[in-house]
Amino acid sequence: MSWLHLGSYFLGGAFLANALPHLVSGLRGEPFQSPFATPRGEGLSSSTVNVLWGFFNLIVGYLLVCRVGEFALLETRDVAALGLGALLLSLFCARHFGQFHGGNRPADS
Repeated sequence: MSWLHLGSYFLGGAFLANALPHLVSGLRGEPFQSPFATPRGEGLSSSTVNVLWGFFNLIVGYLLVCRVGEFALLETRDVAALGLGALLLSLFCARHFGQFHGGNRPADS
């Protein structure tokens, strides 16, 4: 197993995790932040742009995980690399987008 393969799976996990909020927002017909908005990563993009951006992330994630090396679901290192990439990007997105949607300061009950 090459460390380049593990790096590819790590990045693939990040791209797959990034695909989820864009696809979900787009499929629901809701605007969401994207790199194409103004200001970049803060402004809202249309649901169509988010579907396209989410699908692009899905394709890149697939290529990095399924077309580099031989990813094996039963190989702990492969799954750990993918999961760590997904987890770290998810935590970053939660903090970054939480500032726009109130997720960083949930209302007191």
